[in-house]
Amino acid sequence: MTAQESTSTRPYLIRALYEWCTDNGLTPYVAVRVDDSVQVPREFVKDGEIVLNISFDATSALQLGNDFIEFKARFGGKPREILVPIGRVIAIYARENGQGMAFPPPNDVLSGAADIATALADVSASSDAITPLPTPDDRVVQLVAVDEANKDKGDDAPRPPPTSGGARPSLKRVK
Repeated sequence: MTAQESTSTRPYLIRALYEWCTDNGLTPYVAVRVDDSVQVPREFVKDGEIVLNISFDATSALQLGNDFIEFKARFGGKPREILVPIGRVIAIYARENGQGMAFPPPNDVLSGAADIATALADVSASSDAITPLPTPDDRVVQLVAVDEANKDKGDDAPRPPPTSGGARPSLKRVK
């Protein structure tokens, strides 16, 4: 079996990160690029994406398979059956600290980016001032918590105090 014939690592990585989240008492979330193959409540889709809480407390009958993520959950009090093809998952991360993994976007998103890169390459051929965008395969994304990103800078300059409410956003009710 060659590398081209082997199964995708995506479902295995999703299961591993799900297990890591649950073992550490964190809430696993998945970000999904929505199209016609994704079965989710469309009223909660924003900009073609939806973020789903896949924790044990939020789901029923969760199955993290090699081809699909399937579960039942309540949205606005109504029970729904959710079906997400593994290829549509663009990230899995812990809600509390943002640690997790992002995946390359699905092919339909990549084809649009490839068209843009091709158009820019055509323009750059006529002008040395413009360079083409990297192809989608050249991009690697790692999700890092904000505190860790600041820690790696190595500067000992004092940091401003955190805003009120800590790292978690808070909602204010306006009447």
